[in-house]
Amino acid sequence: MKKKLLSAVMVCALGLVGCGDDDDKDPPVEAPKLNSSANILAFLEGKTLLMEGANIPSHPNGYNEDVDYGAVSQCYQKVTMSVAGGNFKVDSVPGTIADGACNHDAPKNPLSFTSTTVLIENVAADGSCFDVTFTFPGGLVQEGRGGFTTDQKTLKLELFFKNQSTGSRCANGAVGTSSSVTLNGTAFTGNAVQTYAVR
Repeated sequence: MKKKLLSAVMVCALGLVGCGDDDDKDPPVEAPKLNSSANILAFLEGKTLLMEGANIPSHPNGYNEDVDYGAVSQCYQKVTMSVAGGNFKVDSVPGTIADGACNHDAPKNPLSFTSTTVLIENVAADGSCFDVTFTFPGGLVQEGRGGFTTDQKTLKLELFFKNQSTGSRCANGAVGTSSSVTLNGTAFTGNAVQTYAVR
């Protein structure tokens, strides 16, 4: 009996057969902590963010996509943002407004611009909400709140043009809490949440 037991121990020791638990499985990869401005920007560095289709809100930057505002119309086919050096390069393809409706499938000439500064503040511990301000050349500023989904595969940005909204920061509620927002002094009832797939 002792010989048999010893033989079994030797076989296990030499690794000739599987004995006991399999400990050589890869440990789970820990998700990045998105609890600070630095961590969020580091996570997004080198990534591409894409908004298209149903992820385009009815009121980007607070303005109805079906209304022709000329150069500042908010009808889009898609918007792609690439992050490098802490700044966001925004490539947008406008759609066409015809007969009082935004046609996402009729693209116009693409537009491109890159932020000069990105300010992220008041970050929730899980990255589900943070205040953000994007500044672009020519004095264009977007401000509001953003947040990641739990799986970190989606970034939602609820943005408005500078000084046009109130109640659009995380202190006023989560991303998409439109009941907290006023736009140019009037209660905002639209959807301004831009939803980006993180790639």
